[in-house]
Amino acid sequence: MRFSRKWLKRARAMGRAARTLFAFAVYVSAVAALLIFVPDTFLGWFGFPPTHEVWIRIVGMCFGGLAFYYVFGSLEDLRPFIRLTVFARSLTLPFFAVLVGLGLTKPVLLLFGVIDLAGALWTAWALRRA
Repeated sequence: MRFSRKWLKRARAMGRAARTLFAFAVYVSAVAALLIFVPDTFLGWFGFPPTHEVWIRIVGMCFGGLAFYYVFGSLEDLRPFIRLTVFARSLTLPFFAVLVGLGLTKPVLLLFGVIDLAGALWTAWALRRA
């Protein structure tokens, strides 16, 4: 009980930038859960073929780990970490654009890059306002 009250108190005290990262963590958690538990359904929504390989669930687990870091970093209001996520998330769209440009994947993947960039810009804006 004491543990949950402690984290609830921290959640209420989060600054703007931390809240943006927490919101992004919720998104990443949802993607992680979909990749782990219903990967073929998730892939199908975006026109990707189903897979029977384990790699997609491994990617989901990696996303889950990222979400955990994002939640912890936001609840602790770790500004250096929050700034670092802005940089890292900003690289997703250019990387995905290269993959699409090389014909290695479908252009729909750019949607996820745009979401990452939008989240990064939102966090950067919140950091500047703080």
